[in-house]
Amino acid sequence: MSERADAARNRVAVLRATERLLAEGGGDHVSLDRVAALAGVGKGTVFRRFGSRAGLLRALLEERSSELREAVRDGAPPLGPGGPVRERMLAFLDGLGAIAEGNAVLLSAHGQACADDKYTDPSYLFWHGHLCGLLAEARPDLDAGFLAHGILALFDGALIRHLTPPGDPRRFTRSVQEMALALLGAEGVT
Repeated sequence: MSERADAARNRVAVLRATERLLAEGGGDHVSLDRVAALAGVGKGTVFRRFGSRAGLLRALLEERSSELREAVRDGAPPLGPGGPVRERMLAFLDGLGAIAEGNAVLLSAHGQACADDKYTDPSYLFWHGHLCGLLAEARPDLDAGFLAHGILALFDGALIRHLTPPGDPRRFTRSVQEMALALLGAEGVT
């Protein structure tokens, strides 16, 4: 069933208002009241669509990561199925790192708002499942689930901002990729 045109417009307006508030004042600046006012919709519209501040931030994060998710599922290698594990891991971490580096404030706000539900968040579940699969294929001797959680723990908004100096905007991503390669080790599947 497709979304009504007015509902789709409202959804976009609400997500753009959320982005603006995040940019202006960080996660503490985002409330359902402020988002509704800036988007030009009623608070009830925001509440019915997203349920809560956490739901709103979750939807924005899912929107930001949808292209990466589609490329991992159905795209061409190295992101998509069929490529060597190391190349897929590096490509995935490059894509996820780009999202993180460009959305550190959103990740911080999302992490705070969804703290109790972090490990059941749809984006987190997808990222964890993909990393877990790659790690298990490359290193069946290791606890792939734990290592996937460990890698994803690095995607913390404050850490990303700390490790991303203006002159080196991809430092965080490169460092995560280097760590992942170290976990795969010389014996990892290529």
